[in-house]
Amino acid sequence: MLQKKVSDSATTFTEIVMPNDTNPMHNLMGGNLLKWMDIACGICGSKHANRIVVTAAVDNVSFNRPIKIGDIVTIHAQVTRAFNTSMEIYVEVSKENFRSHERVKCNEAFYTFVALDDDGRPVASPELVPENDEEQSRYDSALRRRELRLILSGRMKPEEAKELKAIFLAD
Repeated sequence: MLQKKVSDSATTFTEIVMPNDTNPMHNLMGGNLLKWMDIACGICGSKHANRIVVTAAVDNVSFNRPIKIGDIVTIHAQVTRAFNTSMEIYVEVSKENFRSHERVKCNEAFYTFVALDDDGRPVASPELVPENDEEQSRYDSALRRRELRLILSGRMKPEEAKELKAIFLAD
């Protein structure tokens, strides 16, 4: 099975918030940010799989800080773990005021993408090789997040979630 490093597919996406991106409070509309995050994750997933990928799930996204008109938004996405046909992608959003150059983290999320063949059927994704402690930590915890997603979607019974049970039954 082909293996790839996290850095092989990591993607950084940058936008400036323009008037047509904002709500009446001159803040970036949440839907526009979600779209940008989805694009960054899609590029990242496609680079990892060398295939077209589609969004399968988006974990909790909280809008922790407003992003104002004129702010520069940087979205960084990286694959945290590849399963059979799906892959989890961590995405982090920061904003920067172009005048003060102050950069602030605004939010983060985990997206799940599925790689597709040319006929639109799911295909295997390359395995992921973490390169440092932070990547290894996200890689290790991805299995628990996956089990939780599967339980919440009704595709796994809670009693089948070995990794999640291990957290609560640990000595």
